[in-house]
Amino acid sequence: MLNDDLRGMWAIMVKDLRAYYLKPPNISWGILFPFAFVLAFVIRDGAQGLKSLAGLVPGLLALTLLFATSSMEAIIITFERRIGALERLLLAPLRLPALLAGKLLGGMVFGLVTTLAVLLIALALFGASGVHWLLLILGLIFSAAAFSALGALISVSVKEVFEAQTLANAFRFPMMFLGGVFVPVASLPLGLQIVARALPLTYAVEALDVAMSGGRVSLAMMDLAVLAAFTVVFFALSSWILARRVS
Repeated sequence: MLNDDLRGMWAIMVKDLRAYYLKPPNISWGILFPFAFVLAFVIRDGAQGLKSLAGLVPGLLALTLLFATSSMEAIIITFERRIGALERLLLAPLRLPALLAGKLLGGMVFGLVTTLAVLLIALALFGASGVHWLLLILGLIFSAAAFSALGALISVSVKEVFEAQTLANAFRFPMMFLGGVFVPVASLPLGLQIVARALPLTYAVEALDVAMSGGRVSLAMMDLAVLAAFTVVFFALSSWILARRVS
């Protein structure tokens, strides 16, 4: 059974990457959309914004991961349920959590590949000195897992594709402005800080900031633990909801 699940997860990941993710519009959207917001911030502040651009790199990486993993992840399951493709996949010798894990892996791989392009640009501009590589890799993987699981949870919670897109934006845009991408969480009012601490993007930005700029590794490890907890909770809820909808 385990071998069947592993083969099924791999097959679903490859199928989704070929059928949905690896298309030029999706790749450009995943990279250009976060860049557009960061450049708007830089242009607004002029020369001072250019000086602070290096400090925005961790947030840019996290933001790229968020949009790249969740944009398609949030609609694929809904779309396949509408056309009956998901039910056909369930006829295979594959347990439902393994099917959902395959979907998550597709989103994670696409998000990581897209973010790698942004990371290479950032390293070319600002250099790689002081980068904690192991922590950076773990931060990207754990963040991708949490955001992909969030996209899956959104997808199984609605019935129509347009509802998935709307609900995804309802989560992503507050995270983008409260998660420490542009404004440090510590500088927000106390009430907004509490809200920010309930958002996975906050912990992704913190972990990547420590990996890129230095800081307390113990704090980053706590951030990774929280991201892992978000992944488990989102995945468990997604599996439970999907099982009820396809039963």
